[in-house]
Amino acid sequence: MKILVINAGSSSLKFQLFDMRDEKVIAKGNCEKIGMKGSFVGYTMKEGKKEIMIDMPNHKVAIKKVLELLTDKEEGVIKDLKEISAVGHRFVQGGWLFDRSVIITQDTIDKLNKLVDLSPLHAHANMAGVEGCMDIMKDIPQTIIFDTSFHATMPPKAYMYGIKYEDYEKYHVRKYGFHGTSHRYVTGEVAKLLNKSPKEINVITVHLGNGSSITAVQGGKSIDTTMGLTPLEGLIMGTRSGDLDATVVSYLADKKKMSASEVVNYLNKESGILGVSGVSSDMRELNEAIKNGNERARLALDMLIYRVKKYIGSYMAVLGHVDAIVFTGGIGENQEDLREGALEGLENFGIKIDKKKNLNLPRGTSEEISTKDSKIKVFRVPTNEELLIARDTKELIEKTK
Repeated sequence: MKILVINAGSSSLKFQLFDMRDEKVIAKGNCEKIGMKGSFVGYTMKEGKKEIMIDMPNHKVAIKKVLELLTDKEEGVIKDLKEISAVGHRFVQGGWLFDRSVIITQDTIDKLNKLVDLSPLHAHANMAGVEGCMDIMKDIPQTIIFDTSFHATMPPKAYMYGIKYEDYEKYHVRKYGFHGTSHRYVTGEVAKLLNKSPKEINVITVHLGNGSSITAVQGGKSIDTTMGLTPLEGLIMGTRSGDLDATVVSYLADKKKMSASEVVNYLNKESGILGVSGVSSDMRELNEAIKNGNERARLALDMLIYRVKKYIGSYMAVLGHVDAIVFTGGIGENQEDLREGALEGLENFGIKIDKKKNLNLPRGTSEEISTKDSKIKVFRVPTNEELLIARDTKELIEKTK
């Protein structure tokens, strides 16, 4: 069984083609600058890595080009689209309507259209990928895997906000959480490392990248997470502010002569690590600035470390018993000083890391970085959201046979 995984962004489209017999990636790539000048496709197939410039005015054209590449006589990896058993799509927001992955039907599309207001930027982009594939690959089953569905197990006391209950009921204002595919994947991987079932463990999963979130996982289920109604809540991130007093919106709107939506855009795209440091949202550039003595860059990193530590501590209290803490995501996997800083001072809670091992981890492998006498184990586990999407898609398709 071969499964194509699609992750459509506002001006991009990532793809991976899996052979599910051994879960091997046989082709992958990115379509960039869709709808813009200078659009191109970077991909890896039979002939290795390549990049081609091509005009892609919309996602449908981008998907058409991807399918042409996959079936190309010279460097393609399949002879015909019929070799693709299904397409799995990443969808950011499933809202209150979807608590699990689904096969796409017209009813699915109708329900998704009701959720656009919760995530307008992501929803339109995700839907463009779905519609493009369904239009070109009419006879091939399509599935959607939601970032939010893993967090559907949160209890009301965790997902409710302190607003009028009638407004929660009418407008569905609540915490939904995101990065669910990543948190679910690494929970499963940590369970394997502990030789246990996910149902037997309590884990704190720390996904750190340009977007970052932390989740408290009890018995394999999410019971709380840092992101909220949108991905803006929680940790300070690449360009997102993270937690702040809600009145900051009206205060900045007044002072900067901006509308509420303009302030929200400012908090999403001009704040966070970028806004505090004044350098970049890219952690590599931030680290270089820190080496050169940039105090604002150091402050931005310290703020991230502090908030990670604060949430880890709070989720330890929520869970009561913790078997493991796992770091994942581009930053969580690769920045050793952040991992060490986030856990520094938590020795009295039973957390001890092997500093030498933490500093010398091979790239791309799952590793334990805690000491032998640490009561709570600490791991670095690379995430693989695309593989989880492919697995869910395979399971859904097999159930229909």
